[in-house]
Amino acid sequence: MRAVEARHRGSYLGILWNVVTPLLMLGLYYTVFAVIFPGRFGVVRNEQPVDVAMAMFLGLTLYQLLAETISTAPLAIVSSPNLVKKVVFPLDVLPFSQVGASVFNLLIGLVLVTAGATIFGRGISLSGILWLPVILFPLVLLSAGLAWLFAGLGVFFRDLAQFMPFVAQIVLYASAVTYPDSRIRQAPAAWAILKWNPFLHTVSLAREVLLWDLPLRPLPLAYTYALGLAVFIVGRWVFLKLQPAFADVL
Repeated sequence: MRAVEARHRGSYLGILWNVVTPLLMLGLYYTVFAVIFPGRFGVVRNEQPVDVAMAMFLGLTLYQLLAETISTAPLAIVSSPNLVKKVVFPLDVLPFSQVGASVFNLLIGLVLVTAGATIFGRGISLSGILWLPVILFPLVLLSAGLAWLFAGLGVFFRDLAQFMPFVAQIVLYASAVTYPDSRIRQAPAAWAILKWNPFLHTVSLAREVLLWDLPLRPLPLAYTYALGLAVFIVGRWVFLKLQPAFADVL
């Protein structure tokens, strides 16, 4: 709760920014990638601009969780030196609380996507809504693992905080957030590398199941679970191994 409140403390709109920000991002990317440089996903018949907008909106909503995580994690421990030095406090809660705040924003974005697709688009099936938590759970595991990993490393390498926003942009363009993943598949060299990106599969699966009512593909889902769980375990292990040295460094 503190992490959610702190993000907009002192602003006039307060928590409403959690609604306004994704809508502004949607407007920006839709203008660039669907109007100025018109593109289509080419999955559903008679694709309309609203279909493109909803596909982008869902991708951006999921991306925001990962981007916020890797951008804020390096400062999660560094920004709370008093808790490290003077108080007996479970420090592993700090990175995880930032993920929790991002998940809160994710839920708001998903409500907006669902409402937009229902009111303006083709509608959403019940099976899509039921499968969505199953698809997104590995993304939460991945985000939590990365949060612990970068929070621990950020204590020792302060430059991570400056570098992570650039990494977030790489993730944006390498994960088919604003364009169909079929374009990557058409470039064998790029697909040979990017097919190992779990977030790319999460975005594709979420669109297929929620917006386009396509059958769930089990192999990509299993891969996201395997890698998400691995990053979760490794990230927490690294954090706990580095934690005893936090007080000395800070």
